[in-house]
Amino acid sequence: MSEKTPNPAQFTAATLSEALPFIQRYDRQTVVIKYGGHAMVDAGLAEAFARDVVLLKHMGVNPVIVHGGGPQIASLLSRLGIQSEFRDGLRVTDDATMEVVEMVLSGPINKSIVRAINKAGGKAVGLSGSDADLMRVRRATRTSRDPDSHVEQVIDLGFVGEPEAVDVSVLNLLGNYDHDFIPVIAPVGFDAEGKRYNVNADTAAGAIAEALGAMRLLLLTDVAGVLDGKKELIREIRADDVPALIRDGTASGGMIPKLETAAGAVKNGVGGAVILDGRAKHALLMELFTEHGAGTIIL
Repeated sequence: MSEKTPNPAQFTAATLSEALPFIQRYDRQTVVIKYGGHAMVDAGLAEAFARDVVLLKHMGVNPVIVHGGGPQIASLLSRLGIQSEFRDGLRVTDDATMEVVEMVLSGPINKSIVRAINKAGGKAVGLSGSDADLMRVRRATRTSRDPDSHVEQVIDLGFVGEPEAVDVSVLNLLGNYDHDFIPVIAPVGFDAEGKRYNVNADTAAGAIAEALGAMRLLLLTDVAGVLDGKKELIREIRADDVPALIRDGTASGGMIPKLETAAGAVKNGVGGAVILDGRAKHALLMELFTEHGAGTIIL
């Protein structure tokens, strides 16, 4: 006699039971999540993300959110008639652009995420890298090689910063399990002279994950993960192989800082970094609590 098809309640119970080993693995572990791309602007995905973050907290995980806001920044810059350009996946940021960046990131975007998480039953607190000396930065520098002369030239990115020192004392206070707060961080930092800088959200998330000794760094993006020449998903990458993937063009544009951040994080103590598709509903839960995970993991 064949087995009866499980009813929905049995299926849900079986799924929860199968997730037990993964729930135990992440119990009282910190997971830093870079939140951005389509997942932020799609109302259904944004609501699902907020619910998943609250669920993680109730399951004993300590989630820390670092968010981007590229589309929203670009939209306001366009409305204000301010030109913007990218080099190696990083936005060139002059003084006028920096004014918009900080206004958008630390204002409406940050607070909309906080409200969504609180609506889902969490206790989110909005911060930026400027709060409590969280993220001290230095001016970012990049070089490019002229294809004809092969001479390297310095690229001026303006007010783009790279994390120099991260003080996680406020995050440790908020993430204390007696308080149950969920930090939501806008990637705006400041230098030794108090000047504000735009920090790539992936880079900021990686630096914070390193400082916290996070078990996982999850980078949500608008693709399934890192794709090979045939546009097929690469499931696993060794950190030492990342430079070659950038040189041969497998990684380009915005994927470059993501891979560099992921490789640097795992080399500096983060348990693993995953580049995954934020357009997939419940991507966080699939990555953390299922056997096959989601996206590309860098080890």
